[in-house]
Amino acid sequence: MIPRSEHVISRANISEPALNVLYRLKKAGFSAYLVGGCVRDLLLGHEPKDFDVTTDARPEQIRDLFRSCRLVGRRFRLAHVRFGRDIIEVATFRGPPGKGLSENGRIVSDNVYGTLEQDAWRRDFSVNALYYNIRDFSVVDYTGGMKDLKAGRLRLIGDPVTRYREDPVRMLRAVRFAAKLGFTFHPESEKPIWELAPSLQEIPSARLFEEVLKLFLGGCAVQTFELLRHFHLFQWLFPQTEACLAEEEKGFPRIFLVQALSNTDVRIEEGKPVTPAFLFAALLWEPTRKLTERYQQEGIPGAQAMRNAAEVVLANQAVHVALPRRFSLPMREIWYLQPRFAYRRGKRPLRLLQHPRFRAAYDFLLLRAQSGEELAELCQWWTKIQEMGEKERLRYVKIVTKSRHRRKPRKRVGKSATPTEA
Repeated sequence: MIPRSEHVISRANISEPALNVLYRLKKAGFSAYLVGGCVRDLLLGHEPKDFDVTTDARPEQIRDLFRSCRLVGRRFRLAHVRFGRDIIEVATFRGPPGKGLSENGRIVSDNVYGTLEQDAWRRDFSVNALYYNIRDFSVVDYTGGMKDLKAGRLRLIGDPVTRYREDPVRMLRAVRFAAKLGFTFHPESEKPIWELAPSLQEIPSARLFEEVLKLFLGGCAVQTFELLRHFHLFQWLFPQTEACLAEEEKGFPRIFLVQALSNTDVRIEEGKPVTPAFLFAALLWEPTRKLTERYQQEGIPGAQAMRNAAEVVLANQAVHVALPRRFSLPMREIWYLQPRFAYRRGKRPLRLLQHPRFRAAYDFLLLRAQSGEELAELCQWWTKIQEMGEKERLRYVKIVTKSRHRRKPRKRVGKSATPTEA
């Protein structure tokens, strides 16, 4: 038990909706604690992304306390309490999984309730098993999380092999936290990852989609990507991309994806949006580009070759990480618009400028140029035309069109006529 005087967490840094939930549970006679990443981040002096609450109240009792509460989850029931746009996730203390394990050790059913201490030992990493008690403002630490936090160390609670087998996604969470926090792995928590990486195949592809978004949209995508490849995890998420990355191009490694992830981190730091469609367009571009080139060599026209390649790549990818249709469609459009940038005559460029995916496709074109493709002149042209007014743009396109259609003067055959002969 770490008293208020010995830690830095202040209620001033806790969101009002989270405090509302904590105090209402306390008033109703239940225990109420902040738990997980929010406590970890508050102790590190970071601003938490969200706040999670745990309690001894059962899901139905939580729902009775809050009008805006909705119960979710099959494997483990959770209560989502809504305050406008904010959602506070409230979970009942978990007990040992008991009979909820499959033959290979995975947890398939987890609706077993327990005590605060049992809940702490069910958490994944020690730094995520710290509890802030609203009754006396103390921090409760059963697993040595405070010591690991001060040491900058990521340590799995319990036997690492058993815990990874219970839920292989924990390996992805380990990478995400290590990249985000800059922590090192405890040796015993690090060692089994290489051996157990193939167990990611057992996870539903829809769930892995959500995990991929967390991995690459947290502001440290490049470090995350490097750790995923280091632990041989990336190949089980994006095998087609991994196969392309393993090959060099003209004696140099392919750098498009690293450049794209670096730009993603910059945009997130600047508060600019990054869509899953653009992220996946970058993650799957190399296999799509390579397959498109192969189809073109077989005689299939460029636009159709890319469409065929996209169909094959996405079908193969869906087995590993599913991509919802609401993101796969705009992703395809980003790809399909790439060949259209080469057409700069007549009204074609003006129509392309009006396309709803133009800006995303243009940013994608710039990324390709930054990664070494010979597209600098093309990028400059499209940058220039965007900076023009409508009338100037029309004149510019006509001038370019005329200059490209201007015929060279024919050379006369034989002796030229002299003035006297004329």
